[in-house]
Amino acid sequence: MKKILYVDMDNVLVDFLTGLRHYDPAIIEGYEGRYDEIPGIFSKMKPMEGAIDGFALLSTHFDTYVLSTSPWENPSAWTDKLVWVKQHLGKCAYKRLILTHHKNLNIGDFLIDDRKKNGADRFPGTLIPFGSERFPDWPSTVEYLLSSTKPL
Repeated sequence: MKKILYVDMDNVLVDFLTGLRHYDPAIIEGYEGRYDEIPGIFSKMKPMEGAIDGFALLSTHFDTYVLSTSPWENPSAWTDKLVWVKQHLGKCAYKRLILTHHKNLNIGDFLIDDRKKNGADRFPGTLIPFGSERFPDWPSTVEYLLSSTKPL
């Protein structure tokens, strides 16, 4: 039986800051401190380096899901995140997108996330802190996870 792996979107699969580059500075200023509420922003983000290949490879070894939070005040984010997953991850993420504000309610072995918000700090499996010293990028994260699938 494959282990269950959840992967966050923002700043793990997608480079959040690349979405901001598409907006006029006045719009960005108007959303200061709440950029995730800019309508359409999630449709404009580019993948993090190595994310697409890393997710595809891990999905052959794990029962893999995208586990993300969508801002409550930005209804387009829910649709934009689905479209992004379909466009960039394709078949390996087909019907594997979970949007929640309570990541801790998902049972699994691993969660790759860059923050401890929205229940990530209470996830019942192993939290892999993406962007940390130990897991600064996709290659280091993939290497660790693939080594965890080897029998002891």
